[in-house]
Amino acid sequence: MEKTIGMKYAEAIKALNADWSGTVIGDVVEKDLVINWDGQDPISTSDIKAKITAMDKAETDAAKAITDLKASAKAKLIAGTKLTEDEANTIVL
Repeated sequence: MEKTIGMKYAEAIKALNADWSGTVIGDVVEKDLVINWDGQDPISTSDIKAKITAMDKAETDAAKAITDLKASAKAKLIAGTKLTEDEANTIVL
């Protein structure tokens, strides 16, 4: 499920400042988001967007790594060769 822009902003802010306890209101259009900083210093929009980009890339890379492991495990099973532990962990029995 795709995260809303509000959820992405909240996660990025929390990743940049673990003590942040504010809220992000709005989920559809980025320009309509309202961020409650709860008395803390605001983080620049450019820093938040950069963190969102980095978090999206990390999520994409992790999903690709799992897909690659599954493909490698399948190829090894077909060839009858030994699997690594990570490859074996991708198999659902």
